[in-house]
Amino acid sequence: MNAVMLSASAAARPVVGAAAPRRTVGVVSRVPGGVTRGNTMHTVRAATLSLARSADDLRVGSSMTAASSRFRAAAAVDTPAAAARGTPRSSRRHAARMCGIIGIHRVAGNVSAELYEGLLMLQHRGQDSAGMVTYDGERFREKKDNGLVANIFDKKVMDKLEGSVGIGHVRYPTAGGLSASEAQPFFVNSPLGIYLIHNGNLTNTAQLLQNLGARHMRTSSDSEVLLNVLAEDINAEYVKAPGTDMEKMIFDAVTNTMKKVKGAYSVITMVNQVGLFAFRDPFGIRPLVLGQRKAEGDKDEWCIASEDSAFGPLGFTRVRDVNPGEAILITSDGKMISRQCVAGQISPCIFEYIYLARPDSTLNGISVYEFQLELGRRLAKRIKERDWEIDVIVPVPDGSRPSAIEIASYLDMPYREGLVKNRYVGRTFIMPDQRTRELSVRRKLNAMRSVFNGKKVLLVDDSIVRGTTMTQIVQMCRNAGAVKVYLASAAPPVKHPNVYGVDMPSRHEFVAHERDEQGVCDLLGADGLIYQTVEDMLQAGRGMNPQIERFDASCFDANYVTGDIDEDYLQSLEGAGRGKGRKGASKVAA
Repeated sequence: MNAVMLSASAAARPVVGAAAPRRTVGVVSRVPGGVTRGNTMHTVRAATLSLARSADDLRVGSSMTAASSRFRAAAAVDTPAAAARGTPRSSRRHAARMCGIIGIHRVAGNVSAELYEGLLMLQHRGQDSAGMVTYDGERFREKKDNGLVANIFDKKVMDKLEGSVGIGHVRYPTAGGLSASEAQPFFVNSPLGIYLIHNGNLTNTAQLLQNLGARHMRTSSDSEVLLNVLAEDINAEYVKAPGTDMEKMIFDAVTNTMKKVKGAYSVITMVNQVGLFAFRDPFGIRPLVLGQRKAEGDKDEWCIASEDSAFGPLGFTRVRDVNPGEAILITSDGKMISRQCVAGQISPCIFEYIYLARPDSTLNGISVYEFQLELGRRLAKRIKERDWEIDVIVPVPDGSRPSAIEIASYLDMPYREGLVKNRYVGRTFIMPDQRTRELSVRRKLNAMRSVFNGKKVLLVDDSIVRGTTMTQIVQMCRNAGAVKVYLASAAPPVKHPNVYGVDMPSRHEFVAHERDEQGVCDLLGADGLIYQTVEDMLQAGRGMNPQIERFDASCFDANYVTGDIDEDYLQSLEGAGRGKGRKGASKVAA
């Protein structure tokens, strides 16, 4: 058996640095208590018959500003219809993009309250829907729905989510994928009974679906496809060697799954009678972090999450990142087993550090906050070369603050919080449609006249993606009395689709598409604009972890780390539900 039991000290070794919704509240899947790990699959299959019956219960089922108007008119570009093609390589299945995932194993007691707290710490990664499932060694209990974590999991729900092991998920919406049935976790009853949560995006779903044959998908999510591929591989391992130890069988199965599946995936599963099981794609594109704490009797408890910022409130200590191509099993008795299933080479998505992750997270050995500070230092040197008269530096809250602080320090200019944020409005970047994003901007931000009146202002933002939000912000600043408004983006211009789990599928929605810096500046209505360079951005990351030889910066430079993305695939994304007809939507507002 290749799986190796790790002690706490050994575990610390780092490779990369130190439809209409049907509400289901507390629904139960019954599993006969006599089934234990290592029993033959004949007994396990008897258990899944009970699960199948329960599975049916589980899842049967005008205030837009004139500036924004001008922007939309100017940004509209007529594009010829795509030439007729054969069957595209991608399928029109929607991924749950920019998700947050967490799994917790406790020695005793209910885990639901801690999953709830963990999901709150990951809420920034998705505000459309949330889901949670717990397991007490005999029954699964599930709840998922559209909405924020705090609105879905009230006391009545939480009291019914019993069990010491559980997983939770938050997601944000994609075009055509707003039904609560698309919310995770996903469940398959055979073999064993498996729940799965996934952050990322698969890039070969059409091929995977074809190979799955008769398996029926209940949603349009690529995460459900991934779950079914894993289930088929587990079943195939049993057929090949019926007497195989269950732990070895699941590691062998996920090794086969990783060889088939392409794209980005950080995954946590709960497998009936096996344990909490997590794995990460061979490039480590999306983050996944392992945490540990000691329970009474010096027993180990474990947490696996998208970001280690979820660990602090729960009392977990960061152990390490899950390595690219690695799988980790937390058995029912709390033992941590790890196997490097396929060769891995860390190539994380650099957009995580720019926008997606919390500043108090450390991913792949890089502090998100320190990375953002370094972006500010590098950009400040280039701003100084511009012949701009600047009176004050103002960040666009919240993600640009570290960079703006460093810019103000380097230029020896005052830093002011001139844009006040209404924290009861969701993130505009992850809102489902352009009009909603535009209407939200003026509710979300208010410009203070005392900061802007009579001043030449440098606005600093973490990134400028679609542009309409920034157009409105520039106009707000002018309405508040700003004499001049200059813009600085801590990220380079976004020109290419992100295919690995961020909702940026269409080139035509990017303000920098087929425009140079001056063209973007004119469209945004600013007096000057400067972007970070791609090379400075990449050097900032490499300097903080030299073991990372390559980042995925494909939305900036069109170099896709998985090597399987071509023009046909990108065209199919733009023609599918997620990217169809989207032009000049809104900028990433923190």
